Amino acid sequence: MGQAIAESVRRRPDLELVGVWQRGQDIDGLVVVADVVIDFSLPEGTLRVVDAVVRHNKPLVCGVSGLDEQQLLLLRTAAAQIPLVFDRNMSLGIAVLERSVRAAAASLGPGFEVEVFETHHIHKKDAPSGTALKLGEAIASSRGESGTGVIRFRVERRGEVPGDHQVTMSSDTEKLTFAHSVTTRQVFVEGALRASEWVVDKAPGCYSMQDVLLSHP
Repeated sequence: MGQAIAESVRRRPDLELVGVWQRGQDIDGLVVVADVVIDFSLPEGTLRVVDAVVRHNKPLVCGVSGLDEQQLLLLRTAAAQIPLVFDRNMSLGIAVLERSVRAAAASLGPGFEVEVFETHHIHKKDAPSGTALKLGEAIASSRGESGTGVIRFRVERRGEVPGDHQVTMSSDTEKLTFAHSVTTRQVFVEGALRASEWVVDKAPGCYSMQDVLLSHP
C-alpha cells in the first residue's frame, strides 16, 4: 500500500511526496517536513509513527489493521493532541455500507439474525478482517448490544481477492442483504488521499471515514 500511495501522490500535481519511511530508517526527518502523514505499515510500525507525529504535532491518517486494544488506546490518546483519521477500511463505499447497515439494524432490531461474510486474498493475516469487525460493531451498537457475540462471521481466504463483504439480516419471513466488492486496491489509496486532504486543517480528535465522507456531500 505504501508504494501505491506514493505513486498516486507523484501523479497528483496538487500533492507533494516528501518521502517514504521504512522500518529501520529515521522517521523524524520525514515527519517534521510533512503536512500530513499516512500510515499503512504494520502494528509494530504504527507505534513509531504515532510517537513521531505526536512529537512533531502532525496530522495522521492511519489505515493499519490488526491493532490490539493497547495500540488502539495509543491512537485515541494521540488524538487528544493531533487530528487523526483512523479506519480499518479507507474505501468510501464501505463508509456508505457501514452507514446503511447501522440504519437497517436500528430499524429491524434484534429479531433479525445477522451474518457478516468476508472474502480476502490468501495473504491476509487477520480473520475476521478489520472491516468485517467494523461492520459487526456498527450493527451491534445500533441495536444497543455491548458486543458482536450474537453476530455470525464467516471468513474465506481465496486467491488474490482485494476484499468482498456481505451483510445479511434475516428473519423467518424475509432477508435483507448488503454487499460491497473491491475490484482493485487503488480504492484504498484514493480513500487515504481524500482523508489526508480532509484532516490537514482539522482540530485534534479521532475521526473516521464516516467523518470524511459526510463532509463531502
